Formats: sequence, structure tokens, C-alpha cells
Amino acid sequence: MDLTVLATPFYYATMLAEHRWLKAHRDDPAYDAGQFERRDTTANMTMAHLSVVAPLLNKQFRRHLELGKGRAAVPMLATAAVAATTATVADAVARRRRSRTTAELRDVATTDERDDAVARRVEQVAGAAAVAALATGGLVVTSTWAQRFAAPRLWDRRLTDLGTGVAGWATALVGWDLIYYWNHRFMHETRWLWAIHVVHHSSEHYNLSTALRQPVLDVFGMFVPYGALSLLGFRPDTIETARGVNLLYQYWIHTETIGKLGPVEEVFNTASHHRVHHGSNKQYLDRNHGSILIIWDRLFGTFEREDEPVRYGLTKPLVKRDILHVAFNEWIAIARDLTDAKRLHELERTRKLLLHEHELTEMKQRVDQEHLTLVPLSLYFKGGRAKVEIGIGKGRKHYDKRQVIAQRDSDLDAKRAMAARRRGE
Repeated sequence: MDLTVLATPFYYATMLAEHRWLKAHRDDPAYDAGQFERRDTTANMTMAHLSVVAPLLNKQFRRHLELGKGRAAVPMLATAAVAATTATVADAVARRRRSRTTAELRDVATTDERDDAVARRVEQVAGAAAVAALATGGLVVTSTWAQRFAAPRLWDRRLTDLGTGVAGWATALVGWDLIYYWNHRFMHETRWLWAIHVVHHSSEHYNLSTALRQPVLDVFGMFVPYGALSLLGFRPDTIETARGVNLLYQYWIHTETIGKLGPVEEVFNTASHHRVHHGSNKQYLDRNHGSILIIWDRLFGTFEREDEPVRYGLTKPLVKRDILHVAFNEWIAIARDLTDAKRLHELERTRKLLLHEHELTEMKQRVDQEHLTLVPLSLYFKGGRAKVEIGIGKGRKHYDKRQVIAQRDSDLDAKRAMAARRRGE
């Protein structure tokens, strides 16, 4: 039986005790962020129950998505290929629509506006297709990775058998802790992994229920496989026990009711260290990734002490608090960024100066001598500088101008006559 599931009564009992303690200290501003809020706690507990069920379903799900063995792997990859092709074609169409020009200066504005609207719609299609390609292809890749590096499968290729003694168990716990550090760090520093992990950091409250606010898709976020420990001789059941102990340890550090613990904080991850990890303060971002031991953060340069009050939550707070938005808000943001990527690229990409000084001088001379006109077509701003795309146009002859003026006056007289007739004059 999973240790974390067996600990469910412990979770509820300690959360109730913490709630009563915080209620008794409600007037103390030091514990404002730790107070239980109904909607926030409901989201935490919902995520907790879903994260218990998700791994059970995921085992069957991943099995069908493993390359070479799963029945759904090839169809999912085919879907990813179709989506990627659609995204590529749509992107090419959008670029072509945006680059269309016309020889008639009077039609430039209309043509640009029409093509820009079409290009935006096509870019939306390209963005949606890109997300679909990443999602379907990513599921196959992560599922195959998880299946082939699962502890039971790698156990058959082990170098030795470390047994079930205390030394083997303790070493497995340390090994799991080290792998956890790197997985946790990658989740903060890689956006598609952060899209999974951000659920855990989205609460602006900090109490024991926050520990249970686990992402359902967390099973797809393991960059460094824990199953690799079995290659070194750690038994799969020993690795599973290490996992349970690791998660149980992390539970108690999600609270404001425990202060700093003196010398203990030099080696172990504590509530103080983990409050820093959940802070949105600038100096606290992406710090203290350890689980049981804090020595990994000290060793790899990600350690930070709790020196000022912690602001919990995200640097950009959630607009909505419903479960679906909490679970998928970052994926929505990724899709939006992919949709806008090409348009932003056109605005922000580095552009070369296509004309040298002598060419600019020659152009000015031609404009002065041949009575040409420089027409700005596009204007770009970046880094405090402006770049302009220009075209050269030739104005009308004097007789052309007279003809245009006469035609304009004639049209104006006709419009006036029609207006007078409608008024009954």
C-alpha cells in the first residue's frame, strides 16, 4: 500500500490542528498567509484526491503510449505529424499574407489591413496546431521514457543487489533525494515542466493543505528517472518506500506555524527554507529545490535563507480560481505565446541596415533631380532605435494633376446635386 495514501488520516488530523491553532492566532499578522480560505483549501483537497487517482490511471495510459509496444503510440505520433505539418503550412501562409504588397499606393493601406486580418487568423491556426503537435508528441515521448526507465524493468539489468538492509534503504533515500532535487529544479527552469508544476505554487496561502495541491500531470514531469536507481542495485520496493518517505517529509514543511530550527537548517530542508521556495519575492525565485536535504541547494548554488517576509503565489497571480484554470492556465499561456510568436518575431527580430551611406546619398540626389518621393512603408522600434522600410514613388505630371482635380470637382458637384435632389430642393 502506498505510504502517502496510508497517511491520509494523519493529513486530516494535522490540518485540523493547524487550522485551530491559526484561528487562535488570527489577529497575529505573521500568520495571515497561513490562514485557511475555503475556496483555496477546496482546490487543494480536490487536487490531492485527483493526484492519488491519476497515477493509477496513468500506468494503463502510459502502457498504451509506449513506442514499439503501445497500440496508441503510432496514431498519436501520426496526429502529432499532421498537426506539425498544419502548423508549418499555416505559418508559411501567414508570412505570405503579411508580405503582400501592391503597386498602387492608394491601395496599400486597404491591402495591408485585409492581409493582416487574414494573417492573424492563420497564425491562430498555426499556434493551435503547434500546441496539438507538442501535446500529442510529448505524451508519447514522456510515456515511452517513463516506461523504459521504470524501476521494475531496469531491475533486470542491475549491476548488483544491495538488499533490504538499513544501509541500502538509507542510501536509496539519499539517491532519491538527489534525483528529486534535479527534477524539481528542471521543473522550475523549463517552461513545459513548469506548466505542470505551477499548480503547486499557484496558491497565495501557505498551510499544510498547500502540500496536497499536487498537479495531476506530475507523472509526466520526471526528467531524471528515479528508476535508474535500480540499475545500481536498489530494489524497486525499496525505491518506492524512499518515494513515500520523501513525500511524507515534504508535507510538514508547508506551514507558517514552525519557525527556524537553528543548526538543523544547515543540513535539512525545513519549513523556513521551503517558505522561501514558495515565495514570489525576487530574491526567492527558483531557490531551495531540495526535499529532505538542503545540502544539494548549497552545493549547486540555489540556496537562499528566509530573511524577509514571504509573498506567496505566482509573480503573475491567477485571474480565476476554478480548478480547470488552476490546472491548465500555464498551458493556455503557452498556446497563446505560440500563436503570437510569429507576429512578435516580425516586430522584434533583428533587422540589418540594407543601405549604406553612399547609397542613401545617391537616393537623395535622385529624389531631388527626378522629383521622386520617399514613402515609409513599415516602422519598427527596438532597443531605443527605429528602423523604417521605405519605397520610392514617382508623382503625377502637372497635366495629370489637373485632370485629377477636374475629376474630383466633377464628382463633388454630382454628389451635391444628388444630395439636393434627396432633400427636395
